[in-house]
Amino acid sequence: MASWEDKGKTAKTASRPTSESDDYAIRERNLQFTAAEGLNSSTVTYQDASGAPVEAASPLGYSVDILVGFCLNINQMVGTGIFSTPATILKGVGSVGLSMIYWFIGYLIAQSSQAIYLEYTAYFPSRSGSEVVYLEQAYLKPKYFFPTVFAMKHVIFSFASSNAVVLAEYVFAIGGISYTTWQLKGVAVAAYTLALIVVGSNTKWSLRFVVWFGIVKILTLVLISIIGLVVLGGHTKVEDPKINWRNAWEGSSEASAYGATNAMIKLIFSYAGYQNVFGLANEIKNPVKKLRWTAPLSLIIVTILYILVNVAYFSVASREEIMASKQIAASLFFEKVFGTAKAARALSVLIVISAFGNLIAVMINYSRMLRETGRQGLLPWPKFWTSTKPFGTPLGPYTIQWSLTVIMIIGPPAGDAFNFVVDLAVYPSNIFNFLIAIGLLVLRQRRKALNLPPPDFKAWAVAIGFTLLANAYMLVAPWYPPTGGADGGDVSFWYGTYLVVSIGLLSICAIYYYFWINLIPRWRGYEHRQTIVKFDDGAITHRIVKVPKADLTSWDEQHDAAGNLRYESAH
Repeated sequence: MASWEDKGKTAKTASRPTSESDDYAIRERNLQFTAAEGLNSSTVTYQDASGAPVEAASPLGYSVDILVGFCLNINQMVGTGIFSTPATILKGVGSVGLSMIYWFIGYLIAQSSQAIYLEYTAYFPSRSGSEVVYLEQAYLKPKYFFPTVFAMKHVIFSFASSNAVVLAEYVFAIGGISYTTWQLKGVAVAAYTLALIVVGSNTKWSLRFVVWFGIVKILTLVLISIIGLVVLGGHTKVEDPKINWRNAWEGSSEASAYGATNAMIKLIFSYAGYQNVFGLANEIKNPVKKLRWTAPLSLIIVTILYILVNVAYFSVASREEIMASKQIAASLFFEKVFGTAKAARALSVLIVISAFGNLIAVMINYSRMLRETGRQGLLPWPKFWTSTKPFGTPLGPYTIQWSLTVIMIIGPPAGDAFNFVVDLAVYPSNIFNFLIAIGLLVLRQRRKALNLPPPDFKAWAVAIGFTLLANAYMLVAPWYPPTGGADGGDVSFWYGTYLVVSIGLLSICAIYYYFWINLIPRWRGYEHRQTIVKFDDGAITHRIVKVPKADLTSWDEQHDAAGNLRYESAH
């Protein structure tokens, strides 16, 4: 049975700890769980004591309201994908009808995954960082294993080079200007540097930019949708707007297994971002209450607009024309409707705005995840990762993102090397997404055994099952050989190289963990313990320290489960 270590209270009667140094922990076998309540929620956060401490008052403030949360998701979901992906998906599945079904399947996958994120948020409403927190609390053994591996993975792959390069390409497209490789790289670096200035200068203003860009994106998709419906009604010079709808299933039999698989991967990429706002949970007042309808609403609106935009694309050009065109679907659409290449260039302006909003939204989300990773105490220099000085922003994580992105933009040459590096970041994310879905079931069972209160939201069983199925598919599908054979992928060498290297890198992280946690402490006669560090900006973090075995008893007597120094307090 689980019991309160110091008060003998059951979990259900526990509320707010009376001081930060109280040994307010539930002991279950050799695990200890703490209870803490943030100012953003009346729900107590019960978590394993090894996890990053709850920051009762968020050092980043509480600027994420309903509109900001809505636009955070919109900005990450709507990047450049919807302007080009429809043609790729059509090529993969073969027919217009099947491609439309795929877009709806993408919504179901995203909605199911979103329900899982919402339940996790209900358990940990006062912890930002989403996936960092979920993996930390779902998989407690071996101690520090998942936080260590995920921390290394997240730091290494926290670049956004492909998004910045795509933005740069459209900047040149606005003026119809040709460019060299280094000119492209230069504009990409400049764009990402501007994004760094926006998000690093002021949290509140960066979130206002998120709202502005989100509104522009929605209006852009609404504009394309309305024009598409006008075309479909026969009110433009497009000769046969219903050509693709008279036989919508034509070409379905031509689809290959690899094409269908690639289409699904591109589709899931187009919906990536449905979870963005969950990474800022501790900056939202009453996060579960707000996100249980804000997050699904953003996804539903994006899905409706995605489908209407596809209807617009398929109303101006035949299936064969879209599949054969070297232009992105949106450019072909504008050129067909307005009859001039200048219209396509005007579209490039909207795409650049969309891409820049995507850069900002992703940077904000990733910064919270990197900051939470640093607060676990597993990375060196805790102050660098967690401090919000001097501008009230997580400047350390932003700097890491910027540095790695610039290196990945400038370093790898265009072609195989660049594509390989971009692909390399995908598969580890697929692995952890699968583990997050399983982890929810693990967490449910543990909380039930500890007799903890039920969450304010619980994901539906069908959503969990569907998410597990989709994530399992994403683990298996990339191994399927492309139509062109082993060397027929987006690189000139074996298509599965990035898969093997990804697994190899995760294995190296695991080996590092084994040496750091087990072998080296055993050889040198110490064990790891954690202590709480508080900075004057209100940031709180763990620091992992080495305690000689001879001093362990004294250390454990002086510190509680979370790492606070014990002291007598009035109750």
